Amino acid sequence: MLRTIEESQITITQLMLPSHSNFSGKIHGGFILGLMDQIAFACASKHSRNYCVTASVNKVDFLNPIEVGELVTLKASVNYTGKTSMVIGVRIESENIQTGEKKHCNSSYFTMVAKDENGKNVPVPGIILDTKNKVRRFARSIARQEQAKNRTTAFRTSEFKMELYLDSLKDQNAKIELTEN
Repeated sequence: MLRTIEESQITITQLMLPSHSNFSGKIHGGFILGLMDQIAFACASKHSRNYCVTASVNKVDFLNPIEVGELVTLKASVNYTGKTSMVIGVRIESENIQTGEKKHCNSSYFTMVAKDENGKNVPVPGIILDTKNKVRRFARSIARQEQAKNRTTAFRTSEFKMELYLDSLKDQNAKIELTEN
């Protein structure tokens, strides 16, 4: 079964309140992460028509602070479908309701897995890629998966070769004082 990406896209907008702020008066990153996880869940569940769980989150960069009183819009879309998993792209923009100025605050990628009523992984519908941009997002998700596999292999305890990294540590804010191997 295949579905269009548009069938499961979700957009939510929420006013940022003082209760969402941190000690510096900006909106707390943890609150934004919670909203991101909720919209990724909603998008994945809508696409798969199953309960979904978050398997991983790829790269969360807070690009611009969000102020109390701004509107925050979160947009979620299925970028990739595997057998039982989906990559959901989440984009966040804030808007100053007095000036109309909009800021891109974050983009992130959530890998969500579809589950049945017994908690077992279930197949998800594929997606129809009908634009160059959709093909680009799908291909980019595959590339991110490959990069993640390579990262985890190189830094496994059994595979790690410290000598390969000593030069890169020289100009860092750290001092190596090994007491054991």
